[in-house]
Amino acid sequence: MEKARPLWANPLQFVFACISYAVGLGNVWRFPYLCQMYGGGSFLVPYIIMLILEGMPLLYLELAVGQRMRQGSIGAWRTISPYLSGVGVASVVVSFFLSMYYNVINAWAFWYIFHSFQDPLPWSVCPLNANRTGYNEECEKASSTQYFWYRKTLNISPSIQENGGVQWEPALCLILAWLVVYLCILRGTESTGKVVYFTASLPYCVLIIYLVRGLTLHGATNGLAYMFTPKVLAGGRILTARLEQLANPKAWINAATQIFFSLGLGFGSLIAFASYNEPSNNCQKHAIIVSLINSATSIFASIVTFSIYGFKATFNYENCLNKVILLLTNSFDLEDGFLTPSNLEQVKSYLASTYPSQYGEVLPQIKNCSLEAELDTAVQGTGLAFIVYTEAIKNMEVSQLWSVLYFFMLLMLGIGSMLGNTAAILTPLTDSKAITKHLPKEAISGLVCLISCAVGMVFTMEAGNYWFDIFNDYAATLSLLLIVLVETIAVCYVYGLRRFEGDLQSMTGRSLNWYWKIMWAGVSPLLIISLLLFYLSDYILTGTLQYQAWDASQGQLVTKDYPVYALVFIGLLVASATMCIPLAALGTFVMRRLKRGDAAPVA
Repeated sequence: MEKARPLWANPLQFVFACISYAVGLGNVWRFPYLCQMYGGGSFLVPYIIMLILEGMPLLYLELAVGQRMRQGSIGAWRTISPYLSGVGVASVVVSFFLSMYYNVINAWAFWYIFHSFQDPLPWSVCPLNANRTGYNEECEKASSTQYFWYRKTLNISPSIQENGGVQWEPALCLILAWLVVYLCILRGTESTGKVVYFTASLPYCVLIIYLVRGLTLHGATNGLAYMFTPKVLAGGRILTARLEQLANPKAWINAATQIFFSLGLGFGSLIAFASYNEPSNNCQKHAIIVSLINSATSIFASIVTFSIYGFKATFNYENCLNKVILLLTNSFDLEDGFLTPSNLEQVKSYLASTYPSQYGEVLPQIKNCSLEAELDTAVQGTGLAFIVYTEAIKNMEVSQLWSVLYFFMLLMLGIGSMLGNTAAILTPLTDSKAITKHLPKEAISGLVCLISCAVGMVFTMEAGNYWFDIFNDYAATLSLLLIVLVETIAVCYVYGLRRFEGDLQSMTGRSLNWYWKIMWAGVSPLLIISLLLFYLSDYILTGTLQYQAWDASQGQLVTKDYPVYALVFIGLLVASATMCIPLAALGTFVMRRLKRGDAAPVA
């Protein structure tokens, strides 16, 4: 007899699994950046609209397909139509690409956790130079946090052409990260279902602790005010809540993209999770709950981030002012305490007019201190997580505690997402009788983790961060949009919306609302097509693709063109997933024609 399909212990376990997968690092380091770039609080308007028009409908669609077909992505789409098995294959390929590089972030989180127990924190001060006569030149030109990230963590090469060797410490951290993931997925839903309670809830505990701490930091209100209050434009004109950004098409495009990728649509993870549900499960309610919690987490994380960001900006601004005050006090032999931040500009004007020659000598050393400029520095991704946050943490009291908490939260978010990524790969493999006949599930999981870890060693090389950026920027974007577009067309126009509506009603006993039908059949596909056209035109207009390389002599990032072989690799990366869909359909067509030819009667 065929072995019964494993099930979640209860519906709550399934919801926690979806939350753990959907709520990830993008909520912490991508959404705050978008708020900063596109009008602060006003960015919530396109974000919420896109959640209603795109996020919730597509999330419900994938959960419903998984629960109805009770198979992983490959089997589910093959059941809908044999010509659509390539959709599932494409999802597995994209998930495999993601798992290879995404777990490197968890390795970095482990690296920072291990170094967080040092006093002082190793990224809080620059190391001495070889002669021990001063600080390291590269560190002085950059900053202690940038130096620790680019030199100590990545030991980054000057360009992508210089690969260098594997860094053994990050490599060991990557092995540890994969070992943790393997232990979490070892027993399938039995072990994953227990782990997700932890990976889904612990980040919220840390965020709440950080919120309380962040709001008590000096300058936190500056960050929150920057996010939620209007900007004063040239001429003193004020547009409430920066509403001028609502007319910016890129704000809407980025809102739609953020919703799309934050929920993890198209990877096959949601289909895999839903396939372990009872058929009668109310997946519509769960789709609404997960999407709302995911978006609320992004907003909540932004409040925490901007309170910390305000503290960092205020600290840097006041530190800049103090250096200028000290310089002027020493240069003009002023009385200690005479110069203050409040009278600095007035005294500078007086000194410039009274002692023009002497002031001209010190003028090149006087920095232009600006709180607004500090707050305007937009950073996302690893730059926000491993440079900006560490810059703020090093200036906190009991900095070791806050560092451990922060990077442990990143680790939990990363592992939660990895559980979903690996489920998208493993579920179709373990559904295959041809594979499970020869290998137990534990061995299949081990092989997937081992292969991913071995390939992931590329990202621990000196040029590894450049390849990480390639995978992060190009491995999933276009592929996922195409996958989800085909999914919606397949359900509505291949399988049939009425037929699918009947299936859902027979499973759950609930009729399909008009809202879901309109979104699935028209609005959501049109939005995805718009996003596809935008990304394609953006790539064409950009011309030669470029990347940010670390220049040790300047202590900053510089822009360089990708070499030809990197551009070819990017093309293959995108094509390897997207071509699965037409190639699988063509293969199915050819096989069917051959079978018909074999079955033809002999004259």
